[in-house]
Amino acid sequence: MKQVVESLVDGGKASAGPPLGPALGPMGVNIGKIVAKINEKTKDFQGMKVPVKVIIDPATKQFEIEVGVPPTSALVLKEASIDKGSGDAKVDLVGNLNVKQVVKIAKMKRDSMLASTLKAASKEVIGTCLSIGVTVEGKPVREMLENIDTGQYDNNFEE
Repeated sequence: MKQVVESLVDGGKASAGPPLGPALGPMGVNIGKIVAKINEKTKDFQGMKVPVKVIIDPATKQFEIEVGVPPTSALVLKEASIDKGSGDAKVDLVGNLNVKQVVKIAKMKRDSMLASTLKAASKEVIGTCLSIGVTVEGKPVREMLENIDTGQYDNNFEE
């Protein structure tokens, strides 16, 4: 029967210390190898807490690592270099992203989104921008979505 260790780690900065080391130690696995793999898989989320699940087969000492993704809003705030969203997103705009940043976030979240294309995933990210008071390319979100629908930014969504 496989054993599972779930933890919240700093992106790209997991260590053999708590919380991972003490949880993995009794299982007799190579903690250094697991930590290195976690850091490799979470390096894009530096500065954020990332949910991680380590699945271990006690008989073979083989392991799998599943990395969760921070919420889209947390990724938008990080990319926009702001601490928190707007209290009133209709009036108070707190940041701005460019299309490349939106696409980067969409690629990170793609596996957990329902969108079938990178363009659709990017539009979902832009929808999150609307709710936290972040503009895209300096334009109001609704205007930006219209521009995307008319194909003005299609060269950014090539997969």
